[in-house]
Amino acid sequence: MATRKEIDGSAGVPQFYGKELRYKREEAGLTLEKLVDGSFYGITYLSEIEHGSRSMPVDLARHVDHRLGTDGFFERRCGEAREARLKGHATYFERVLDAESRATTIEEWAPTVLPGLLQTGPYARAVICAEQMLELPEEVEERIAGRLERAEIFGASHKKPEYWVILHESLLLQSILPPGQMAEQLDHIITLVKQGRIFVQILPWNSGPHPLMSGAAMILDFDDAPPLVYLEGQHHGHTIDDPSLVKQYRRSYDLLRAAAMPQGASLALIEAAAEEYRNGKQPTGLQHRDLA
Repeated sequence: MATRKEIDGSAGVPQFYGKELRYKREEAGLTLEKLVDGSFYGITYLSEIEHGSRSMPVDLARHVDHRLGTDGFFERRCGEAREARLKGHATYFERVLDAESRATTIEEWAPTVLPGLLQTGPYARAVICAEQMLELPEEVEERIAGRLERAEIFGASHKKPEYWVILHESLLLQSILPPGQMAEQLDHIITLVKQGRIFVQILPWNSGPHPLMSGAAMILDFDDAPPLVYLEGQHHGHTIDDPSLVKQYRRSYDLLRAAAMPQGASLALIEAAAEEYRNGKQPTGLQHRDLA
């Protein structure tokens, strides 16, 4: 028999309302299946809302209020829960933030900046301050905390997602941090690789023309939903779920993966760069290394 997982309503607004939803549902004597009956959503979706890991859409909130007789409580409050979950993140990132926690596989291409899921605090601060120099200190701290919180999907209690990332070699050579902090950033990535939490490949700086040269991309796969592609610019983000376009992006990513170095050689390159930064030196690049 499955063990009932308790919900910590004090962990945040989404968890508070999720716990309240479970309380009202059980008070009404309804199972998850009975409560979603007549809506366009499944029991897994509703369960994730109850545990605070997913925001509640307005149409589902209306349905729940109707079934539970809660007089519009969840419709009024779902916006508050969504705002709390988005704390520290841009509004256009909401769909991806929700998707990351449910994905079985995430494949990411990072040509100019290390991915948010892999950033340490100093790296995140450098990126955020460079983008938003006029933000108040508390807003910067909020954004850093939100970014670091995303990496909790690599915690010991999470069995998924399987995370693949292709990094451009220039990210190792052109540091935005002091040498010591950059060494710590690369050590963080090395640790995740050696723990089996992530798979990393490096695209050599002199690889020539290659797929996805126009910018970063993320592809997410799920057990219970179609795949999703996320593209992000300086101040905007765009999700794509059209099957034909997703298929094209996946092909481009597979071709890019084929052009990148194998993980073993990539890891050796990252380790060598980390060691040079640790010694206060500037990494010299792939062309001067013997990684055989």
